[in-house]
Amino acid sequence: MNVPAITSIAFPVGDSTNQVDLQAPVILLAGPTASGKSALAAHLCARFSCEIVSVDSAQIYRHMNVGTAKLGADTLARIPHHLIDIIEPTERYSAARFCTDANLAIAQIHRRGRIPLLTGGTMLYFKALREGLSMLPEADADTRAMLDEMAAQSGWPAMHENLRRIDPETADRLEPGDAQRIQRALEVHHLTGQSMSSLIGKGRASTVPHRYIAIAIEPSQRSVLHARVAARFNAMLELGLIAEVRSLRENFALTAAHPSMRCVGYRQVWQHLDGELDADSLRERGVAATRQLVKRQLTWLRAWTDVQRFDCLNDDLHVRVEDFLTGALAPAELDFRPT
Repeated sequence: MNVPAITSIAFPVGDSTNQVDLQAPVILLAGPTASGKSALAAHLCARFSCEIVSVDSAQIYRHMNVGTAKLGADTLARIPHHLIDIIEPTERYSAARFCTDANLAIAQIHRRGRIPLLTGGTMLYFKALREGLSMLPEADADTRAMLDEMAAQSGWPAMHENLRRIDPETADRLEPGDAQRIQRALEVHHLTGQSMSSLIGKGRASTVPHRYIAIAIEPSQRSVLHARVAARFNAMLELGLIAEVRSLRENFALTAAHPSMRCVGYRQVWQHLDGELDADSLRERGVAATRQLVKRQLTWLRAWTDVQRFDCLNDDLHVRVEDFLTGALAPAELDFRPT
């Protein structure tokens, strides 16, 4: 039996139903921290008719600019950006909400005859958008409070060992100090009686099947990227990261347990302001935490399929990616190039 190809899908947005063209391109640009994603994305927007959708779980927060490496106001005014500065530091965000927000932004950009360019380093968001969401329970405040109290008594490394006994697969991919993810895995087990890894293996909720053009930029020499990471964190300190976190503490009802303050850099500055780290230790811990983040991002990227990979250290990276997209996009899509 011949089944006609699906070329569009309708889904509700707000009070109306919008038609989504499944053949319209969606560019995905992923890479580790300090790989040069922002500069490359800006270059591509100058060559193609793109609008940027941020895939960054830290840049969603308002008032958090230095430590999240947000672009300057001039760049944000010149190039349309979405999903930046959308919630307060006291609020929580999720991969499910990201998928909803990103799909809405994609549909709106397509209706303007432009190409969505999704870029960032939050690999879980990319995975959720491409593959759908695992059938996991919603967060439960009482369970999280109980786990926080347990962690306060025994420490997160001990909680990590508890997780290993009930879900060794998930524990193996988490660092002993990764409080947020350890808490989530323990929460899932507490609420369902099943391990997170087993629930993930049972399948995922459906997602909008866009026509993705996926690009990954990765370093051929990890040591060079590590040097960039150190320079980047030092620059953040010079630009006022400590003052930014101090202001957040003074103006919002924040604790170290809030997801916004668990972001790399913010966590270490919080400890510094609490007197737990001196200036040198802050710098060392911040760089080390960023390197660990890079390691996790590269692990995610290695598992990607249907992706074009580029060395982010190549001097002609921008030209290579531009040439690739010129071949990957249809002639009619290239007609929307800005002049």
